[in-house]
Amino acid sequence: MDIDKILEEDRLTIKLKGRLDTNTAPDLDEELKKDLPNVTELVLDFEDLKYISSAGLRVVLSTQKTMNKQGNMVIENVNDLIMEIFEATGFSNILTINEGTK
Repeated sequence: MDIDKILEEDRLTIKLKGRLDTNTAPDLDEELKKDLPNVTELVLDFEDLKYISSAGLRVVLSTQKTMNKQGNMVIENVNDLIMEIFEATGFSNILTINEGTK
């Protein structure tokens, strides 16, 4: 998985490419822990995310809890497969999601 970060003042955009799974979730978690303390707005761009596992979902949920305390988080460009996972797990009721066109 590739992680691209764009930090503009207190807004962080993270673009993920590939698979967010057991092998890659710790990498994302580590990157988030480095940058989140100074962020009040977090955007996760899932346009190029192909798959998310339960390990990836845990990182997303943990990040949402952190951002609830210090600002807000939006997930953008969610494809149909990832949206199905969010809906099946109930995450679609917890997260702010802007679906993509894929």
